[in-house]
Order: sequence, then structure tokens, then C-alpha cells
Amino acid sequence: MSRTGTLLPILLIVLLLSVLAGISLGPSVVPLDEAARHLGAALFGGTIGADEVTGYSIVWDVRTPRVLLAAVVGAGLGVVGVAVQALVRNALADPFVLGISSGASVGATAVVVFGLFASLGVYALSAAAFLGALGATALVYLAARGPLGLTPLRLVLTGVALAYGFQALMSVLVFLSPNGQAARTVLFWLLGSLGGATWQSLPPVTAGVVVTVLVLLRHSRALDVLSLGDESAASLGVDAERVRRGLFLLTAMATGLIVAVSGAIAFVGLVLPHLVRMVVGSSHRRVLAVTPLAGAVFMVWVDLLARTLAAPEELPLGVLTALVGVPVFVVLIRRRGYLFGGR
Repeated sequence: MSRTGTLLPILLIVLLLSVLAGISLGPSVVPLDEAARHLGAALFGGTIGADEVTGYSIVWDVRTPRVLLAAVVGAGLGVVGVAVQALVRNALADPFVLGISSGASVGATAVVVFGLFASLGVYALSAAAFLGALGATALVYLAARGPLGLTPLRLVLTGVALAYGFQALMSVLVFLSPNGQAARTVLFWLLGSLGGATWQSLPPVTAGVVVTVLVLLRHSRALDVLSLGDESAASLGVDAERVRRGLFLLTAMATGLIVAVSGAIAFVGLVLPHLVRMVVGSSHRRVLAVTPLAGAVFMVWVDLLARTLAAPEELPLGVLTALVGVPVFVVLIRRRGYLFGGR
């Protein structure tokens, strides 16, 4: 059996155990057997005592959707990171390099500062963030498209430039806000949080991440060829411009859905693809098979730490991912046996 074939069931088991741990542990600990009983009652029917209603609500209504959303977000960020690095042929790329998250941040800031989409209630922030991401996608696409189509360098430069513009606009909105708490709220959202997770927020982002993974797996050979350059791709019968355009739209959609429910969580999409490549090699089919599970496990534990380290306060997820990601990234750079994207 190949290394990937051995690793996948191990990661799946680790993910299931991590999800159970994430549901059981927290500021108030629910014993594992009790948490499992509540999950069984919710999924397959059953009765709970009057004295167990609080524990049941914590397990099913609060923690389960949050832990599942953490797994979906981690899987999505990891696999989008793989796609974006292939898209722009840059080992330093991550899901946010194209400016999509900055556009989403402008939409979220407008909600916090001016109360836009108030009629949507708790979904106002996510809806505005997704619309902001869509607007940023359109602007980046129109600005980056040239006579030769979407070239990697134009995409990166346009995305970075527009990201600075969106961040400046967001800063102006916060500065002009009559709400003194706006800056704190916006900052916490920008650093990533799953505090607003609900059962209703799970289906759209889950569907988006699943579709993204399946599409990328189907076109994994094209990603391998794309990393060789446009001329090599053309000689092998791959239309690099068409593949790059489809990748851009797919990753933009996935990034918008993820950022809308979790904010901008740094380093997951940058570091995880390289860690997976070190284990399974540079073939995109193997990397895309392993990265979603690795990302899901990683984010479940990061979210658990965010809920428990400073309880009853909650740490922003981006703080913890950066604290892990920065030293790992430095170690990767200094490893002589590893080149970004291969060995």
C-alpha cells in the first residue's frame, strides 16, 4: 500500500477522535460518554433527562456545529492553498493573496459600522462578507486580465495591490464609525473566529468546499502540468489560460464562502500544503487527497485551544495559526532537503 493510502485512514480516524474531543472539551467540560450519548440522541432519536437539557444544548446546539465548521474551514483553506500555489506558480501564495478576503472584510466592516443588511439578523455579516468577496473577485479578474489572459504575475500583483486598497477602505470605514466598539469587533473578525457558527451556516460552506475538492482532484493532472509553465502545458495538450481562469473562479468562490463564516485565518493555506508535500511528495493528486483531512484536524485543535487557553475569553484563531505557522514556515525555509513544491 502506498504512503498516501496508509495515511488517509489514519487521518480520518484522527479527525473523528479530534471532533469528539472538540465537542467534549471546552470552558465547561462534558464527559466523553455523556457527549456521545447526547450526539446519539440527537442523530438517532432518544430521550434525555430534564437535568441534562443544558449539557445536551451545549453539545448539540453550540459545540457540534462549531467543531464541524472548524473542520470544514480547515479543509477548505488547505485545499485552496494548494490550488492557489499552482494557479500563480508561487510557493508563498495562500488563499488570501488574490485580495478576495480583503474584499470580504470591507463587506463585513460595513455591516459592523453602518448596520447594513440588518434585516438578515445574525446572517448579515456573512452575507455582506460573501458579497464583498464576489465584488473583489470581479475587480481582480477585470484588472488582471490582459492580452495574454490571466498570467500568474498579473494575478499576484493585481491581487496584492487591490488588497491594499480594500484594507485602506476598511480602515476609513472604521475611522468614520460612530460606534466605538467597531474597531474591536472588526479586528476580532479579521483575525478569525468561529463564534458565530450555527447549523444554518454549515451547508453552504460545506457544499462549496466539497465541490472544490472534487473538482481539483478531477483536474489534478492539469495542476501538475500547470506548475511546469505555460509552454510545457501547451506541449502536453493543456490549455493553461483556461485552467487558470477556472482555478481563479473556483478558489475565489471557496475563499469567499470560507471567509464569510470564519474571517481571515492566516497561515493554514500557506503552510499545510508544504507540510503535506514533505510527506506524500509533490503530485497534486496525493496532496489534494491528504490536505483536506490534515487541515480539518489542525483547525479543530486550533479552535479548541482558542476556546480554552484564555477561558472564558476567546482567542482569535488567526493569532494561534500564526504562532504555529511562523516557526514551521521558518523551519521549512531552512531545510536544505526541501524545495517549495518538491524536493
